[in-house]
Amino acid sequence: MADKKNLLLLFDHPTEPVFMDKGKTVTVFDVPDSFLTDRYRPISNEVQSRVGEKVEQRVPVREISIPDLRIPMSLGRDEQFSLFLPKHRRIAGRLIDIFMNMRSVDDLQSVAVYARDRVNPVLFNYALSVALLHRPDTQGLDLPSFSQTFPDRFIDSQVMRQLREESFVVQSGSRMPITIPRDYTASDLDPEHRLWYFREDLGINLHHWHWHLVYPFEASDRSIVAKDRRGELFYYMHEQVIARYNMERFSNNLSRVQPFNNLRDPIAEGYFPKMDSLVASRAWPPRFENTRLSDLNREADQLNVEIGDLERWRDRIYEAIHQGFVMDERGTRIPLDEAKGIDHLGNMIEASILSPNRVLYGDLHNNGHTFISYSHDPSNKHLESFGVMGDVSTAMRDPVFYKWHSYIDRIFQEHKSRLPAYTDTQLNYTGISITGIQVATNGGQANALSTFWQQSDVDLSRGFDFLPRGNVFARFSHLQHLPFTYTINVNNDGGAQRFGYCRIFIAPKNDERGQPMLLREQRLMMVELDKFVVSLNPGPNTIRRRSTESSVTIPFERTFRNLDANRPTTGSPEELEFNFCGCGWPNHMLIPKGLPEGLRCDLFVMVSNYENDRVDQQLVGRCSDAASYCGVRDRLYPDRQAMGYPFDRLPRTGADRLVNFLTPNMSIVDVNIRHENRTVTRQTR
Repeated sequence: MADKKNLLLLFDHPTEPVFMDKGKTVTVFDVPDSFLTDRYRPISNEVQSRVGEKVEQRVPVREISIPDLRIPMSLGRDEQFSLFLPKHRRIAGRLIDIFMNMRSVDDLQSVAVYARDRVNPVLFNYALSVALLHRPDTQGLDLPSFSQTFPDRFIDSQVMRQLREESFVVQSGSRMPITIPRDYTASDLDPEHRLWYFREDLGINLHHWHWHLVYPFEASDRSIVAKDRRGELFYYMHEQVIARYNMERFSNNLSRVQPFNNLRDPIAEGYFPKMDSLVASRAWPPRFENTRLSDLNREADQLNVEIGDLERWRDRIYEAIHQGFVMDERGTRIPLDEAKGIDHLGNMIEASILSPNRVLYGDLHNNGHTFISYSHDPSNKHLESFGVMGDVSTAMRDPVFYKWHSYIDRIFQEHKSRLPAYTDTQLNYTGISITGIQVATNGGQANALSTFWQQSDVDLSRGFDFLPRGNVFARFSHLQHLPFTYTINVNNDGGAQRFGYCRIFIAPKNDERGQPMLLREQRLMMVELDKFVVSLNPGPNTIRRRSTESSVTIPFERTFRNLDANRPTTGSPEELEFNFCGCGWPNHMLIPKGLPEGLRCDLFVMVSNYENDRVDQQLVGRCSDAASYCGVRDRLYPDRQAMGYPFDRLPRTGADRLVNFLTPNMSIVDVNIRHENRTVTRQTR
């Protein structure tokens, strides 16, 4: 019987033939001759004996009848793969189905070994990852970080060349990390470049890739796509990204991002990625300033879409919002109500297979990415592939990503603005009052948070093909903050123990002009920091919560899937949680950069009634520690309230400012985020 852990070796060295050695322990798949490609089958003895005496483990591969792979193989191995392209989504859905339908791990291993050298490497990685996350017999597996397998999506081509030289010339134990420069995509002449540390952060881009692994667009097994509140989670995760991005803009003396409201206007910002694609052996194309979108007519991608199509889909979605219902394909009205309206809208705008009517409401979000990513060559005249906006692992690098998603969020907010405001009764928790809040770093000043730069090393050796084995480290700079602790004082006036859901948000106090923000604007910049259950005894209670426990983030080791560091005890519930997909916002980006003189913020804490919020389910072993943006695998979203509650709707009459919004179970405190322009080095080895 095959060991399911060996399936993870198929992610290593993605463009090398499958029979070459893999893993830290030198492991070789014994591939049947009939599974070899035409190039290697005539010389099978020669190529399969190359590793020779170095082999420490052999993995037998059983010869089975292989399903029809013509559809997955229709995408060339040297082409770029994009989840935003309908043709590619269909191809990926077919390969996911093949992997999901294998009866056993043995059969899955056989068909995966056969497919690996025949289908596009990025397509293979995506489809196998989705299958391993969703098959009952492989759910306990750790997926390696996508940055380790395809480093070309995260670092510039000059660093790639230096890493290749280091690994070729220097023995494994003596290799030095190659530093990724901080300013390689632009200079400070471009104001948008001040946000390089957010847009080009490895952890943020990995989060976006991983989210789409957990929430794929298509599969014939509908349950893989139809996860609890999937459409709402699409809305909320991206809404939070925009809120965070705008706080970073305030941290760099920039105004809020302007939505891309008119699709016929030029895109003011350019972006030059400076990256090469290892799979396509081509540079990622740039987009010049003031590029305009054009109708797409790319026969190879089966794309023939006009800007007018996007505008019609947008108008129909707005019409549905204003009417209060959408029409499914049978002509049935589906209400856009308080409970499920945002979920239907999210499925419709993202246009997964869950869309109530793809013919009527189209494919707005995905096609927006596609139009922007092909704006440099819309008719394929120059045989150019898509830019970084066309790939979920690179899209967040581009400034236009935030303009596009601000536009998408405007549509969601149109729906939210039509819902009735929360009443005092819906917000209050009778008998529960917050009497004090304090946030402090160890030994630091109260209600002052501190950020700085950190350099960390990440091993990229799994992604370097046809080179000597051994670790290959890149050193990258990222934002970091001092860990901090919340201390929250809560009074329970009732005579019995009660439970509450503690919700913590942060937002800037003032707008771009330095004026106090109205709550109707400030609520859109409320960044969720944490959410957790608290037990409240009668009388006064003191709650302490560390920033590292956030329900939004995952630690460094999980973001970069260092599968050997800080690993919990084998077989423990903690290990099962560690083995989740790695979905979660990186902990080093929990709070915004702030300003040298301090960014003044409102820290908001609410203790809501857990009896109204609770979802009864067993979460042990299901990695619920980053549930706010990622949900909980195979479980319901662990909060009955709308995502973003209590700020997902316009405030009630009279609550123009945050202070007027408060009920006794809420409180705010002024917090200052100061940035120190210093750099520390983190050792990960």
